[in-house]
Amino acid sequence: MGAKPAGKRTDAEGSDEAGAERRLERLGRNIVDDIYNSKNPRFTTTTRSRSNTIYDKKGGFLRLGDATEDHTFINISQSKRFMQTMAIASKCHSFLEQNLHTSIRGLFYQLKYSLGDEVDENLFNEQTESNPLIEDLELTLGVRRESLNLNANRKGVLVGNMRVVDRFGEGAEMDMSKMGRSGWAIPSDVDNDIDFVDVKAKYVLVVEKDALWVRLNEDGFWKKENCILISTIGQAARGARRLIRKFADMGLPIYVFNDGDVWGWYIYWTIKTGSMNLAYIGKDIATPEARFLGVTISDLDRYEFLKSMTMKATEFDLKRAQEMLKYPWINQHKEWVDELKLVIKTRLKLEQDSLQGPRLTFVDDYIKEKINSKAYLP
Repeated sequence: MGAKPAGKRTDAEGSDEAGAERRLERLGRNIVDDIYNSKNPRFTTTTRSRSNTIYDKKGGFLRLGDATEDHTFINISQSKRFMQTMAIASKCHSFLEQNLHTSIRGLFYQLKYSLGDEVDENLFNEQTESNPLIEDLELTLGVRRESLNLNANRKGVLVGNMRVVDRFGEGAEMDMSKMGRSGWAIPSDVDNDIDFVDVKAKYVLVVEKDALWVRLNEDGFWKKENCILISTIGQAARGARRLIRKFADMGLPIYVFNDGDVWGWYIYWTIKTGSMNLAYIGKDIATPEARFLGVTISDLDRYEFLKSMTMKATEFDLKRAQEMLKYPWINQHKEWVDELKLVIKTRLKLEQDSLQGPRLTFVDDYIKEKINSKAYLP
């Protein structure tokens, strides 16, 4: 399967790089206009709260509802937060003008300064103050932070039959089939100044643990099965989730290979439906088409040797399984209801590493058999 280049830099609504800069300038003009017109400066954003987080059953992902809130300057409870948000917007505008990038930690230090000799207070004291305001700004502008030149932590690796054209620096073109044992480090921004081209793969295999990714890479699994092999190295970062979404948009099936425990389930469902804390960009990073290969407790009936490889589920595991049974995006799938009830009944869990019990290469056979027989969970 081939894939066309993504084209020029885009944000969440499809505008180019200058679009984010223009939106920041429009926000600033609106604030200035309010001041000149003797109005209380304000901006409006969608409410980020659990009560305003909705499971979009048709789309298959978590998103924010329609509730909004005004942020005003002349309000004793909002004035500092308003000022802080404007300071973040101003800094992001300067980053775009200079074509410089930083992390959200770097932004915090850019803004960690005193408000003046006569005011014994800093603009920001802790990063926990600035992080939610970045999210407010993303929502207000309708762009992801990556288009504001703010990077999240880079996490995840990839290998497979495809090429990456990265226009950063010298505009390098990299062959993902020649990444060796280390693979290609997935950046936090997989939309801007980067194209994924000549994608020749039947499917994408997402592996929770780096150690299992290394095992499969050593076997040349991706080469023999013609797949894109990704490890999220635990919980999937924004960049990895966005990239998985982009592969799904190319028409590639997405299979997720995780532990059969609370953490493996959580990682899978954040890939599939998104998460509550990132519901404001749910459509852009969720992949409802994803399928869970395992490992599962029901595998005990398929593979006899696994019965000696189980671990006792903790009370936390069992409590989490009970909670998951109440989620509408999970309990609509009978297969998941049956699996979670089986976990609660047996009080067992499995790690994906256990598949190396008979022989190290059995992991390869397990994955192939699960895919070929469609023995996966929705």
